[in-house]
Amino acid sequence: MMGKIKSLVLFLLALGLWCLCFVSVGEQSLKDSNSFAISKAQAGEAGAVTTKKEKDSGYVVAYYFHGNYRCSNCRTIEQYSREAIEENFLYQLEKKKLIFKVINIDLPENQHFIQDYQLYTRSLIVAESKDGKQIAWKNLQKVWEYLGDRDKFHEYVRSEIQKSLEKM
Repeated sequence: MMGKIKSLVLFLLALGLWCLCFVSVGEQSLKDSNSFAISKAQAGEAGAVTTKKEKDSGYVVAYYFHGNYRCSNCRTIEQYSREAIEENFLYQLEKKKLIFKVINIDLPENQHFIQDYQLYTRSLIVAESKDGKQIAWKNLQKVWEYLGDRDKFHEYVRSEIQKSLEKM
């Protein structure tokens, strides 16, 4: 009897830790559409960085959002995202046409991103900005689907970022 209780408690603890990685942060619901243009007010709230150089042309920001607890899948998504970006877009990174940011949304100063990007789990977001204002963004939800296949993951991230860069 004691062995069954111990097993049940361990199972519940493991399930709880696993859920931390996937549970909604805040009361966000999964939207049918995961990309859209945003208003000027939302662009300002989303923390678009404005400099003279950036106002002259467009740029893309790839955000990887994580929390305080980071499971192996979350770490892998960050690693694969970084690899795909650095292997395919070194020139754009150097020219600041593409920026990669890793952000902990559990920090108070970053919690606005939960609303800004309708985050419900750890996510890779690609945001497009022109004239210093964020104009559109997309949640690359398939990173979870391709987590077990590094090549598919890299190709997915590369192609989505390439599409955004081509709009700039």
